[in-house]
Amino acid sequence: MASTTAGRIRNAALTLNNENQSLIADMRKAFASMKEIARDLERDDQSLMVKELENGLAELVETYEDCQHQTSAIHSVTNAYQLGPQLTDFKKLLDDEFAKRKASSSSDPQNHPFMRQFREAVWNVHHQGQPMPGDDDEDIIMTSTQSVLLNVTCPLTGRPVIELQEPVRSMDCKHIYEKKAIMQHMNSRHFECPVAACPKVLAPDRLVCDPLLMVDIDEMRKTTQQTTRHTEIEDFTAFSEDD
Repeated sequence: MASTTAGRIRNAALTLNNENQSLIADMRKAFASMKEIARDLERDDQSLMVKELENGLAELVETYEDCQHQTSAIHSVTNAYQLGPQLTDFKKLLDDEFAKRKASSSSDPQNHPFMRQFREAVWNVHHQGQPMPGDDDEDIIMTSTQSVLLNVTCPLTGRPVIELQEPVRSMDCKHIYEKKAIMQHMNSRHFECPVAACPKVLAPDRLVCDPLLMVDIDEMRKTTQQTTRHTEIEDFTAFSEDD
């Protein structure tokens, strides 16, 4: 009975988490679209509309952070739950945990990485390669190249994550692999994560293409393409100056 109840709770938590992750993925896509629209508006010198879009993004960031807190609350309540003699009010547990996590977060939406990336994208329309006011070159590089992906190549095939045919991510350690390669790895009775120094043990049902994974990979692919184009432009400019 206890194991059946625990299983149902885990399944319910997984469903809630997947729904929340899908919402987060949709917001990430919306952020990417808003950034592209802002670039187009800036090219047309529509600074007022860019500002309105930035204000809308700030509201989206607050909602995004709430979803992140909700995800953390789901994990915390699920992991801490123990079957007792009385019925458990899971809604209250989740609400209390969410409130606690939100209260402990003092981050300002205006300082969120999404806001910084938005402003950087707008700035680069007319000032490509120049630091934004108050920044230095190192800050620009850090912001432009940072990735939310824990590993950028599959530890088994060596292929870049953006080129994987069927990428999956461990729900436990968050490392990313080519599905066929990691399944063969486990079929050989190697259940440890193949990333050096990672202590996590893998399980087939814990390797998923979660809703955020393809969004993360697509964002990384676009960043790589933009960085490549910028490098090619710099190389061409330097070549022209030498001539």
